[in-house]
Amino acid sequence: MDHSRAPVLEALQEFRRRGDIAYGPPGHKQGRGADPRVAEVVGLDVFRSDVLTLNGLDDRRQSQGVLSQAQELMADAVGAERAFFSTCGSSLSVKTAMLAVAGPGEKLLVSRNAHKSVVAALIVSGVEPVWVHPRFDGERHLAHPPEADDVRARLREHPDAKGMLLITPTDWGSCADIRAVAQACHDADVPLIVDEAWGAVFPFHPGLPPWGMDADADLVVTSVHKTGGAIEQSSVFHLQFDRVSPEVLKQREDLLGTTSASSLVYATLDGWRRQMVERGHDLLDDALHRAERIRTRAGELPGLRPMGQEIVQEGLAGSFDPLKIVIDVRELGISGMQAAEWLRTHRHVDVGGSDTCRFSASLTYADDDETEKTLLDALHALVEHAGSVQHQEWVEVPEPAALELEQAMLPREAFFAEAEHVPAERAVGRIAAEMISPYPPGVPVIAPGEVITEEILDYLRSGADHGVLIPDASDPSVREVRVVRR
Repeated sequence: MDHSRAPVLEALQEFRRRGDIAYGPPGHKQGRGADPRVAEVVGLDVFRSDVLTLNGLDDRRQSQGVLSQAQELMADAVGAERAFFSTCGSSLSVKTAMLAVAGPGEKLLVSRNAHKSVVAALIVSGVEPVWVHPRFDGERHLAHPPEADDVRARLREHPDAKGMLLITPTDWGSCADIRAVAQACHDADVPLIVDEAWGAVFPFHPGLPPWGMDADADLVVTSVHKTGGAIEQSSVFHLQFDRVSPEVLKQREDLLGTTSASSLVYATLDGWRRQMVERGHDLLDDALHRAERIRTRAGELPGLRPMGQEIVQEGLAGSFDPLKIVIDVRELGISGMQAAEWLRTHRHVDVGGSDTCRFSASLTYADDDETEKTLLDALHALVEHAGSVQHQEWVEVPEPAALELEQAMLPREAFFAEAEHVPAERAVGRIAAEMISPYPPGVPVIAPGEVITEEILDYLRSGADHGVLIPDASDPSVREVRVVRR
């Protein structure tokens, strides 16, 4: 296929050239009605590029095939049979993918280290989760993706399960052995869905972890805005084989997606695909060398422990994303959250995720010598000034087994059940009617329908006292908990 083409961008350019006057949405009329004060901040071209696909980039019959051509090029670029663009972010795309495989009352294997959007999908759909627990790394206080043997065991226990949802990479860069998990699923004749939100660039360089389509996954969801060159909310479904119907996937997407898709997302997805095909290997090669330099130099600083390929060598992960700079700061006597706040306040460096032990910085091909130096200088300063950071009590992190809560009700049933708020000390043994998700990364520690334990409450309350954000809890301090009324 001709990957020098970018059908959406070309259609946008042609729309501007023609000078069409639209008498439908958006109401700002390509920026003519935009407040100049807004345009001064975000740029007038944002409004000029905000065009409907129907009767805008394409005609009402979509006879020019602008979007379909762009999606075909994307599929060809990454080795998928089909690709579909989504403008609602991978949070919604994962929900769509799950609904394309399982329906109300049906079972789906799900990695328990799933993002809250996955639990939200269980609530919306009524799908029954069969949790597959991750590999807990006690030394690092970290959850890595589950093993294929665990998937096989759960499929034997639940032969009526419709498929599996696997989350890889994690927010911390550890990756599953997708091929082995896919084989376990296919041996049971069920599809594997991979939430590979952080892996959009994986198809374009062999130094990155295996790409889901290459590793025999049936349906892969990526977030191009996370590591690629498209704007926020840009997401892509990638599909192969015949275990997931493209017709059903499209219908489920129509059910959940917006009818006012953003041309800005479509255009930047289209342009990013072209960039990756033409220059992706070289751009990512530079990024990988840069990441290795940063990881090496960070490891030479006292008190900093970068994570890398050792987790693969220790048998804890199938692979590791080297573009994730994950640094444990416990030896500095501070938490990852404190480190993140100090870096933002004192060095104007905004890192990605942070928790009680570590923080992460995601490198992309957009980084350069200046951003490399900025991060390294900031890490030097953090080590030098860590002693001035106010001491806080450590979060009471539970043993790994304590994180595996009993599922007493379906998430949907518990979420919509008659509920009451009780003091935390009276919530032990009760069934949760809400999600409680420390953020980031937004993985629910308690999901609706799970039985609350004292260890988990101690963990959440000490975390809240330490400054952990728990935005989805009815009481973010976790002094009260929403539970199913007896």
